[in-house]
Formats: sequence, C-alpha cells, structure tokens
Amino acid sequence: MFKRFYPDIYIDSAYDIDYEGLYNKGYRGIIFDIDNTLVEHGAPVTKKCSDLFDSLRAIGFDTCIISNNKEPRVKPLADACGSRYVSKAAKPSPVNYIKAMDIMGTDRNNTFFVGDQLFTDVWGANRAGIMSVLVKPIDKHEEIQIILKRRLEWLVLFFYKRRKH
Repeated sequence: MFKRFYPDIYIDSAYDIDYEGLYNKGYRGIIFDIDNTLVEHGAPVTKKCSDLFDSLRAIGFDTCIISNNKEPRVKPLADACGSRYVSKAAKPSPVNYIKAMDIMGTDRNNTFFVGDQLFTDVWGANRAGIMSVLVKPIDKHEEIQIILKRRLEWLVLFFYKRRKH
C-alpha cells in the first residue's frame, strides 16, 4: 500500500551521499529539492551547499533544482550553486522531473533525485521513474502543514524500515 512512497535510498543527509560511487554506476544527472534538503527552509545558500555543487561538477554531474517554491526563492539559490532550476514544479507531478532531465540531457536510467519529503519529493521521483533518495530534514522547526505530513511520513517510514530488515 505504501510502496509507491518508498525511496530507493534513505540516508541522513544530501551531504552524506556517495556521489562518486553513483557516478561510477553510470548516473550523470541529479535533481535536487531545496528547502530542508540542501539548506534550512527559506535560508540562503551556505558554503557547504555551494561546495557540494562544485564537487558534483568536478565529478562530472549535471544538476537541476526543482522546487514548488516560486522563482524569487529558487533562482538565487540555483544561481549561487551554478545549477539550472525549475520553480513552481507542482511536485509530486512527474512533469517537471522529466523537464529537469530534458534540461540536463539525461534520462530515467542515469538520473536520480534527492529530497526530504515522501509525499512530494520521493513520490514524484518514483512516478517519473527515477531513483529516489530521501534525506532527513535539515531543520526540525517546520510549518504546521509540514509537521502534519511528517506524522504520516513516520508511518510510511515505519513500514519501509521493516521491509528493509
């Protein structure tokens, strides 16, 4: 019942992913969420974030940020990271995951997604047919609608973790 929401990988942080290992497996494009995935909700780019994108380019990855936020939030962050972007992405619709792959010139077989929410980020990536990586949210202080979704996510992750063991 919950399988459509299960990530392919569940890891603590976008900064802990073995990007070189994934590159060696043939991945070439990464689609990222922003808030609570790369930086705290609403925060500007950090040095850690811009350094990550520099290292991803050095490895050989192309990147695209997709966010349900509007362009005034997404563009400055993407520009600071040297990444292309899609704002108002309407996740979990797969449409803009596919658009991001078109922008990067990648496809379902060599692209993966990194985000912090099951019901928008991971479900959208799964619907688009790409590998999904769920990370724990950076900031524990969230808006009430996100807190309510996190309660439901806890239930899904409970069954996900049971299946993995």
